[in-house]
Amino acid sequence: MERPALSVLINNYNYARFVGRAIDSVLSQDAGNVEIIVVDDGSTDQSRSVLEAYGSRIKVIFQENAGQAAAINTAVASSMGEILCFLDADDWWAPGKLSATAAAFRANPQASLVYHRLQPTLIDGTPTSKPIPRTLCSGALSPLLTRSAGWWPFPMTSAVAVRRSAWDAAGSIPEQFRISADSWLVGIYPFLGDVIAMPDPLGFYRIHNNNWYRSTEDATTLRRRMTHWQRTVEATNLFLSAHQLPARLHLTDHYPYRIASAKLQGADARTRFKLAVEGLFFAGEPNLLRRTRDSLRAARGLSRLGLDVGLSEAAT
Repeated sequence: MERPALSVLINNYNYARFVGRAIDSVLSQDAGNVEIIVVDDGSTDQSRSVLEAYGSRIKVIFQENAGQAAAINTAVASSMGEILCFLDADDWWAPGKLSATAAAFRANPQASLVYHRLQPTLIDGTPTSKPIPRTLCSGALSPLLTRSAGWWPFPMTSAVAVRRSAWDAAGSIPEQFRISADSWLVGIYPFLGDVIAMPDPLGFYRIHNNNWYRSTEDATTLRRRMTHWQRTVEATNLFLSAHQLPARLHLTDHYPYRIASAKLQGADARTRFKLAVEGLFFAGEPNLLRRTRDSLRAARGLSRLGLDVGLSEAAT
C-alpha cells in the first residue's frame, strides 16, 4: 500500500458528543492519501461505540487513561505520514485544511511546523469572538522565543501540523504535558526549523469548561498556569541542552508569568507602572499595537490586594 502523505491524529477523552464532528470534518477533506488515527485515552462515556461505528474508515486505538501527551505519542507511533496533523476531539476543521497544510509544507522545505488560525465557538458550535491567534508569526522564531521564555502568539493543538522528520528529531512529547501538550509542539519545533503561519481560520476551537483556558481567573487557575509555564521552560532548556543548541530560556522574561504572580501577590502603583513598561518591550507579542494594549490592560487590571491575600483573609 502507498504510504500516506498526511496522518491525522485525533486524541479523545470522554468527548463522545463531539468526536464524530471532528472525524467527519477530516473525512470530508479534499486531500488524498490521508490516514486517520484516533486514540481514545480511557474514555468512560459512549466514545467506544461512536468510534467503532466508523469501521475501517479510521484506525482506532484504545488505551488506559494516561493524558493528552501519551495519547498523541501513541497516535504518532502508529502513523506513517510525512506530515502529522493534530486534532483535539472537541474541535473540527474547515474544508481545505489538509490540502492547504500540505501545500505550505511543499512550498517551505525548511518548515518544521505549519499552523493556521482557529475560529472560537461556543459549546454548541456557534462562532464567538475573532479567530485566534490574532498575531501571526512566520519564519525563524527561535530568537523570539529565546527573548520571551518561549512565549509567542501560539496556535492551539488543532491548528498545528509538523513534519515527521522534526518529530523524529524532537522525540515524543514528555508525559509531564498530560494536558496542554501543544505547549511542547509550539515551544520546541521553532528551534528545529521555520514556522509557517496560514492566515485563514481553517478550524474551529470549541470553548467550554474542560479547556485549559477559562473565561474567568481565580487563584487556583493562576497557580496552575504558573506551574505549567515554569515546567515548560525547564523542559525546553533540557531539550536545548540535550540537543546542544545554544539558546536558553529564562522565566524572568516570561511576561504572562510575571503578571500572574502580581495578580496573586498584589501590586502597588509602582509595581503596576513597572510591569506596564516591561510589557511594552515584551518580545512575545510582535505586534506593537497589541503589545501596548495588552501591557496597559494587564497592569491596569492588577489590584493592591492579591488573590492569595484575599483568600487568606476570607478564611480567617
